[in-house]
Amino acid sequence: MHIIVQEEKTVIKRETYLNWLIKHQENGLIKIISGVRRSGKSTLFELFKDHLKTEHVTDEQIIHLNFEDLRYYELRNFLSLNDYIQEKISKEQKYYIFLDEIQIVEKFEEVVNSLNLQPNLDIYITGSNAYFMSGELATLLTGRYIELSILPLSFKEFYSAHTDLSLTEVYDKYQKSAFPYLVNKDDEEERNFYLRSAYNDITLKDIMTRYKITEQGILERVLRFLVSAIGSEVSINKIANTLKSQNVSVSNNTVEKYVDAFVNGLILYPAPRYDIKGRKLLQRLEKYYVVDLGFREMILPDKKEDAGHILENIIFLELKRRYKEVYVGKQGSLEVDFVCLNSDNSLVYYQVALQTLDESALTRELRSLENISDAYPKYLLTLDTIHKTANYNGILKKNALDWLLEN
Repeated sequence: MHIIVQEEKTVIKRETYLNWLIKHQENGLIKIISGVRRSGKSTLFELFKDHLKTEHVTDEQIIHLNFEDLRYYELRNFLSLNDYIQEKISKEQKYYIFLDEIQIVEKFEEVVNSLNLQPNLDIYITGSNAYFMSGELATLLTGRYIELSILPLSFKEFYSAHTDLSLTEVYDKYQKSAFPYLVNKDDEEERNFYLRSAYNDITLKDIMTRYKITEQGILERVLRFLVSAIGSEVSINKIANTLKSQNVSVSNNTVEKYVDAFVNGLILYPAPRYDIKGRKLLQRLEKYYVVDLGFREMILPDKKEDAGHILENIIFLELKRRYKEVYVGKQGSLEVDFVCLNSDNSLVYYQVALQTLDESALTRELRSLENISDAYPKYLLTLDTIHKTANYNGILKKNALDWLLEN
């Protein structure tokens, strides 16, 4: 007799995102949840549906369609989708409409706009590319939407599934990937297969198809350059020249198109440069950070020693979760790793360093922050063991892992 043991799936609550959905429930706006594939959008829907059921919402009041499921292939036509939903609803009660990977549906914005005119429908949609964050979508949905951009697991979320391990052990695991499915997967072959599958989905479905790109080899060379340059300023011209030095003929326009494609596919996030003294954004020479460090390890398997830039990537993604905007700061000839904009347009400054136990390293990292004349908060985050927060003339030095666990 064979006994089949089904592995229990670890479900992490994603409380910040879940609370956002609860806050905006039934507010008359279309709720758009965007994020890279496999980041947990569908699971977030399931968590929210569980919440709705605690409020006595019935299964009949919930309509959930995932357009990557071939059972709903015929509903990829917007008129067919509209007819299907209209047949499922009545005017007598409230309905909650969940539409996953809606970008697959032709003219989806027309059916979503139309459904939103019915006051008894509360609409939630997801998509896996930055088309949802563009002015194009804002025009098509005529401003009747609100957006939540989600990322793979934060360090705090990841740690909640590994409380039996030390912070350092969790940090080592976190660098391998923060995709929710992999949170308790220690088999390297399984992890690599999953990451390659996720990467192929993003590259083939969200980038090459949408941008009509045929040169996958050149596209991946551009990505390899950007991932190897995490923490460094990048120009389109430098990427093109580097590829040409490798006997790859490519124009600046093509490189720019490919960079934009990776950003819109949500596999990379740019950090524009910000002139602290002049209080203005600077043109180009952004830095780029990868959405999940598992992709970095997959793309650059022989480059595992770059611990400083790995920490910087993790801090950047956490700042994306906590702040309205994240920039790279320029202060004359000096650089501040991150300038963050709050919702009230106040600023917060962060410098990130692997360690500053050496006096010269500490002096170097503090210098950029010390030269800022305003009174906005300033932080130095390192992996140094710190028993209590150190204060250097108003600059607070914190252990980065402790900071990642803060609310």
